Amino acid sequence: MTRETIAVFDFDGTITRKDTLLEFIKFSKGERQFYFVFLLFSPLIVVMKLKLYPNWKAKQKLFSYLYKGVSIEQFNEWSNKFSAEIDKIILPKAMETIKLHKENNDKIVVVSASVENWLKPWAKKNGIETVLATKIETGKNGLLTGQFLTKNCYGQEKVNRLLEVFPDRKKFKFIAYGDSRGDRELIDFADEGYYNKFK
Repeated sequence: MTRETIAVFDFDGTITRKDTLLEFIKFSKGERQFYFVFLLFSPLIVVMKLKLYPNWKAKQKLFSYLYKGVSIEQFNEWSNKFSAEIDKIILPKAMETIKLHKENNDKIVVVSASVENWLKPWAKKNGIETVLATKIETGKNGLLTGQFLTKNCYGQEKVNRLLEVFPDRKKFKFIAYGDSRGDRELIDFADEGYYNKFK
């Protein structure tokens, strides 16, 4: 039986050359607030880098500080417009590989710890149907609560999310592309795995 090939790409640092969370903050809030928040959160960033504080908790606190109380309409408007900014930080070799997979009729999946709201518009524009990323919570009033609906899509959670969509492992050949510690489990899970292939 011929297995369908699933090409799985991390996003930040794999398809892009910069972290899209940081770029989205600059885009939506402006550089002045970006640098203020960076200074405000710098002690937390230091303990996170020293592995004394979980990555996902730091990300949650930063996201909540910036976007709690923002309407989902406003957030999605920023996200849709941000797609053009993502185009500026794309790694050409990554797009060439995506194109080759499409020509082979492989299914393309983006799995990322970034927020799906700004990844999906870019993915749709580039003919990528499946995006597995961090989901955000909206209250009944249509305002962001500042909380995430899903676990941060990092490490083993990337594999878990992939298996939710493709539960029968034997039916698929997985080829994974990543660039960081957060992609290790995904690359170990894949039939073929590549680190930093596009830089």
